[in-house]
This record gives sequence, structure tokens and C-alpha cells, in this order.
Amino acid sequence: MTYLLTSLVNGLVFGLLLFMVSAGLTLIFGMMGVLNFAHSSLYMLGAYLGYSIGRWTGFWTALLLAPLAVALLGASIERFMLRRVHRHGHAQELLLTFGLALIIHEIVKLVYGPYPVEYTIPTELARTAFNVNGLNIPLYRLFIGAVAVSMFVSLFLMMKYTRVGLIVRAALSQPLMVESLGHNVGFIFLLVFAIGAALAGLAGAVAGAFYPTGPNMAEDLGSIVFVVVVVGGLGSLEGALVASLAIGLLTTLTVGLDWTLAGALAPLGLSGWAASIGGPFSITLSSLTGSLPFIIMLFVLLVRPAGLMGERA
Repeated sequence: MTYLLTSLVNGLVFGLLLFMVSAGLTLIFGMMGVLNFAHSSLYMLGAYLGYSIGRWTGFWTALLLAPLAVALLGASIERFMLRRVHRHGHAQELLLTFGLALIIHEIVKLVYGPYPVEYTIPTELARTAFNVNGLNIPLYRLFIGAVAVSMFVSLFLMMKYTRVGLIVRAALSQPLMVESLGHNVGFIFLLVFAIGAALAGLAGAVAGAFYPTGPNMAEDLGSIVFVVVVVGGLGSLEGALVASLAIGLLTTLTVGLDWTLAGALAPLGLSGWAASIGGPFSITLSSLTGSLPFIIMLFVLLVRPAGLMGERA
């Protein structure tokens, strides 16, 4: 019971963290059609900036300034780099953002070194929120969840029920019409990319105090974030939330399970036969945890190529 409760809490927090990182990527792709390979690097940069700024101004000020700094970097990337290659297609955009990810990674290692930094939880949040059946729930985990939920609600309401969201969505599908109505499409795309970068920076500034802030944190989440976006449906904010929670809970629940296919066949009296063959019958479920997000993506794409909540072409 304790293992199940612990896994559920950890999986829920990890899933909400995945959503925080993937929300900006979903927004950028859904509104601009740009698949940004450097998005997880902006997440890492937000964590390091939160650490550096927090040493001088405190955690709460850093939580505001770090996303703002990443947003300014994102706006510069869109204005002076992506805008020049956008008309050439997705391949050039992917190459550009992939190169940016490598550059950011190397700059971080040059400035901060190859080891994690001591980015700590603020004192007012470094305590237990409550105890459930002997399990202490840290207050900072609830804080991560609250930020993620607030992020989802704010983005959902803005994109669905405001004039700003209407203009942004129209700028992707009908840019000439939007321009004819007097709106600056280039500025709209710059604003969307900056907001997406700011969301990545905010996720890094929040998560960096709880998870290790090191030069490999972008690689640890980078591929999984793209899996979340694909499984949820490209451009679907609701799909990204559902996919993040599903992947977070499943990977956390399976990491401590040593179940094998041979053991599953025991009620049928075939466990001895399966164990003698070995191979796939002896693989434990915990050993597949790292591959589980990609297995989920494979099955989702086979059943629904547009993703769980993506729009069919």
C-alpha cells in the first residue's frame, strides 16, 4: 500500500513536471508549426538562471526573472534566427534548433562546470505538507503541482476564450487574412515563441530546486517531452496534460516492479516452460521503464496517428 501511494504521488508530480516542460513546446508547435529541438535546453537554462539569480535576490524573485530572461532569449531566437529559415521548411528549423541545443549545452558546461549545482528549495517550502499512512508529502511537491495546474488553466482560458487566443490561432491558418485585418503576424509569432520559452524557463526554475540542476537535465527530459507532445496530439494542450500524467504515473509505478512474463503465465502452469526459454519471458517490467514512454507512443500512433487529442488531417 505504501509503495502504491508513494508511486502515485511521485508519478503525479513527475507527470505535472512533464506537462510544465511540454506546454511551451505544444504552444509553439500548435500556433507556429515549429518543432523546437532546443526547448528542453531552454528548460535547463531556466533552472540555471533561477539558481544564479536566486543566490542574489532570493527564490521568489528568481522565479519571476528567470522565465523573463529565457523569454527574451526566445524572442531573439525567433526574430533573428528562426524567422530567416521559417520559409524554407521544417528541416531547416529542426537543424537550427538542434544546433542551438548543442550550443546552449556547451555554454552551460563552460560557465557552471560539468557537475550539478546546489539549487535548493526555499526554507518556507522545505517542510512536510501532511502525512498519509506514514508517508510524508513534501510541500514543494504540492507547489510544483499547483504551478502546473495554474499554467494549464491560464493557457487553456487564454487560447479558447480570449481575443488574443483567437488572433494567435488564426495567424497560423490564415496569416494573410490576419494581416489584412491590421495585425502584425510576425510580432504574434515572436510573442508566441517568447511565451513558450518563458514557460520552459519557469518549469526549469521551479523543478531545478527539487530535481538535480545539472548539464544533463535537458537530455534527461528532452526525448520524453517530444513523446508527450506526440502522444497527446501535436498542438493539443489538453492532450499534453493527459499524456504527461499517463506517462508520469506509468513510469513511476513500473520502476519498482520485478514482474516478468514468465511470472504472469504461472496461473496457467506455463511459468516453468517460459523460464526455461528465457529471453523476452525473463525481462522484468522495471527494466522496461526507460522504454515505456516510447512503447506507449508506438501503440498510440498505431491506433490513432493524430495522437490522443490531436486533430485529424
